[in-house]
Amino acid sequence: MSYPKFFDEVKSIKLQDPLAQVLGAFENGEYEVSYLEVVKSAGHSCPTVAGAYLMTQAALDTLYGKSRAVRGDIKVEFAEPLEEGVAGVIGNVISQITGATDKSGFKGLGGKFARHSLMHFNAQISSSARFTRVDTLESVDVFYDHSQMPGNPEMMPLMQKIMQGVASAEEREKFGTLWQERVEKIFQNTDKVVKVQEVHKENLCRTK
Repeated sequence: MSYPKFFDEVKSIKLQDPLAQVLGAFENGEYEVSYLEVVKSAGHSCPTVAGAYLMTQAALDTLYGKSRAVRGDIKVEFAEPLEEGVAGVIGNVISQITGATDKSGFKGLGGKFARHSLMHFNAQISSSARFTRVDTLESVDVFYDHSQMPGNPEMMPLMQKIMQGVASAEEREKFGTLWQERVEKIFQNTDKVVKVQEVHKENLCRTK
């Protein structure tokens, strides 16, 4: 299987999943989710998928510090409706990592380990997403903006040729290379595209 090398260079997200532990999937319920795994699940790598991954990583690092984030114990909110823009794509990526789903998720075992109703759209927030620890009610707002990482000018005409069905094999390959170069640039400039803001329980905010 061949893919861009930077997929393997992206820092993985370490998790502890109580359900996985009970069901014997992983020792102590501990495992990691990599960007490569997220790309496989999404079926592609793009600024949106990268952004969802980076937002989740930044939020969990802030909420859990050096501890592993607890999968299934994280609520996620979005301002957009599920059907709007790329909200669904972002939600799917974040759901894969955190376990949070809307009404379609796992209903639990004996009243525990439920994953449904942990993801909400149309929320009254101004950020790209809000992550909340269910156990402590600590929240962070995460802002993602990759506009400072524009694509190569050659991409647009190449995409047009691909959509028109007239691109050569070499042009298709070049477009894919340029596309992933932009995604790689986003990962290389995480501090410029992702900002985290802690949300106090009193709804007062301070920027990290």
